[in-house]
Amino acid sequence: MIKIGVIGYGYWGPNLVRNFAETPGLTMAGVADLDQKKLDIVQKRYPGVKTTTQFQDLVEDPSIDAIAVATPVSTHFDLGMAILKAGKHLWLEKPMAETSQQARQLVDEADKRGLVLIVDHTFCYTGAVRKMAEIIKGDGFGDVLYYDSTRINLGLFQRDVSVISDLAVHDFSILEYLLGEQPIAVSAVGTNHFPGTPENLSYLTLFYNSGMIAHVNVNWLAPVKMRQILVGGSKKMITYDDLEPSEKVRIYDKGVSFTDDPQQIYEMRVGYRSGDMWAPRLDGTEALLVEGKHFVECIENGTAPSTNGHLGLRVVELIEAATRSMNERGRSVEVNGKIMYQGRRVA
Repeated sequence: MIKIGVIGYGYWGPNLVRNFAETPGLTMAGVADLDQKKLDIVQKRYPGVKTTTQFQDLVEDPSIDAIAVATPVSTHFDLGMAILKAGKHLWLEKPMAETSQQARQLVDEADKRGLVLIVDHTFCYTGAVRKMAEIIKGDGFGDVLYYDSTRINLGLFQRDVSVISDLAVHDFSILEYLLGEQPIAVSAVGTNHFPGTPENLSYLTLFYNSGMIAHVNVNWLAPVKMRQILVGGSKKMITYDDLEPSEKVRIYDKGVSFTDDPQQIYEMRVGYRSGDMWAPRLDGTEALLVEGKHFVECIENGTAPSTNGHLGLRVVELIEAATRSMNERGRSVEVNGKIMYQGRRVA
């Protein structure tokens, strides 16, 4: 059994602890948090789990094999590096670090020590996104033409990250999972309505070598909560509404076709196809439980997670490129594997 600890029992930590406690192959060994009242809750719910206000107690415990970090992003680098240097496998919440320079150092440290580093891009483990990837990579979908996402709600305002780091990161990871392709450039506009706080809304456009284009709308100031994605293919189209209780994913046999036949061009060059719509059955297993099992398998087999540190690094690079574009009023910023750090290319 792999013994795991969790640092941070605030917003997301309770979800991690609950799922780790139910994951085959994992044993919840300890929880660290600065708030003793939160630790009291852990002790009541999980009497056998060690609790402490000092994260070092988990890092220095030789019986613990892995540690999950669910603390503010400003603490991820220092905590993550301490965990890796202690020889323990690392689970990091998204985004994995404040800068791509920090993210690369974490990736290099994990690779050097042969440790598993997983970044919790949870949506990549949902039944809906996995089904979408299966359909897109199948024979009947055709070329992916566009991706359009709306991810809006009222709050939850963050003080240490912008709405891009909080919400758009989901789309960054989903896009790579669905396409297996990385963008070559990003353009973003956004604004901050409250002085002294990060941007609370942004509109982003990502460009790809294949000609695919992605548009992402993220907003903390909307009167309603929406989590919708539309993926258009040359043969079929997909809609995904995460708030739907059933039929979250729907596939439409709709599209357009073009012809070079002179007679058809005379009539109309564009042909429209309208077929059936169906909603596939989805795996209803909670994403964190799926991800936890995947984490165990990667540790046991020495394999790289689907959302490994390298993907986490690319997401942080996209955040930096999008933030730079936003600061320059939407100027397109190239993303070609170079490290973007505080608005400048350093590698």
